[in-house]
Amino acid sequence: MRELSVVGVRVELPSNQPIVLLREVEGDRYLPIWIGAVEATAIAYEQQGVKPARPLTHDLLRDVLAALKAPLRAVEITELKENVFYADLLIGDGVRVSARPSDSIALALRVGAPIRCAEEVLSEAGIVIPDEQEDEVEKFREFLDQVRPEDFAG
Repeated sequence: MRELSVVGVRVELPSNQPIVLLREVEGDRYLPIWIGAVEATAIAYEQQGVKPARPLTHDLLRDVLAALKAPLRAVEITELKENVFYADLLIGDGVRVSARPSDSIALALRVGAPIRCAEEVLSEAGIVIPDEQEDEVEKFREFLDQVRPEDFAG
């Protein structure tokens, strides 16, 4: 397993499909995952420090895990089958729960849990951005600084 960090979310044009972009902590590969608008909003809210008046589903799950004294230890993106990513939540003392990567990432951001990815998944779906495209990554980061969660509303 390789540890990943969340670069951010964006809307892919022309399809208007949100993606979350992850990057290897100790490596050069990026992992783009197409996600739903609700999950994109949840990830963007957390990254931007937006606190909604009422808890979102991911906030609720964080609070339930805390109340049960069953901390989220890590998120693992385990498989890629037919262009669908699969992930597991590692909870408490060895409990493993299957979950969508988008929900898993939104929850991991809320509790500060590490996000890991199987090497096989990164080998298949990871991309390396050449040096001449690094300015594109910088533009993406600038975009992330300007985007608002409301931009992902369908």
